[in-house]
Amino acid sequence: QLQLVESGGGLVQSGGSLRLSCAASGFSLDDYVVGWFRQAPGKEREGVSCIDNDRGTTVYLDSVKGRFTVSRDDAKNTVYLQIDRLSFEDAGVYYCAAESTMGDCPLSRERYLEVWGLGTLVRVSS
Repeated sequence: QLQLVESGGGLVQSGGSLRLSCAASGFSLDDYVVGWFRQAPGKEREGVSCIDNDRGTTVYLDSVKGRFTVSRDDAKNTVYLQIDRLSFEDAGVYYCAAESTMGDCPLSRERYLEVWGLGTLVRVSS
């Protein structure tokens, strides 16, 4: 019943932009911290961004700071990830995850236990 669905992935030229969406159903994201993760071929899944459910605090992986922007629209029950100035290092499957039992905003995937989406693929061309 608790589900997250990512969308917005695709093929974009290096230097281009993309906006990913994470839509929730069966529960309200207003009560959940939401994290974004990505997994490139041959690499482990890594956290890239997080947004809390109280004050709107955001956290970013150092390598994406200034290029990625996470936001939430509780009325639409959706969290977004705006990606600008895409590079080849940004390619991979992007996942969102939600957790209600913590007050911080971690990038560690072990902290998200309640619900995960199935991912959306981001590809970058030269």
